[in-house]
Amino acid sequence: MNPTYYLVLAAALFTIGAVGVLVRRNAIVVFMCVELMLNAANLTLVTFARINGGLEGQIIAFFVMIVAAAEVVIGLAIIMAIFRSRRSASIDDVNLLKN
Repeated sequence: MNPTYYLVLAAALFTIGAVGVLVRRNAIVVFMCVELMLNAANLTLVTFARINGGLEGQIIAFFVMIVAAAEVVIGLAIIMAIFRSRRSASIDDVNLLKN
């Protein structure tokens, strides 16, 4: 299969994720859009690794997946703590650093 298709798919996924981060106000949805952008970056890394015939892109993609898993754990814990205190997962309601 032509690697151009994978790159176009990765660009589409990244665009959808970026629009979701910029438009949506719910913290969970924004979180999922960030994950979508990370997966698009992983797809691009693996595609370029396959084009060049090396393993560097796949190794970097593996580390990105590890960082994304850690991000999910920490991010969901923060969102749950905010939801317990404010009863809302909206990004606009979070102003914890103002005072």
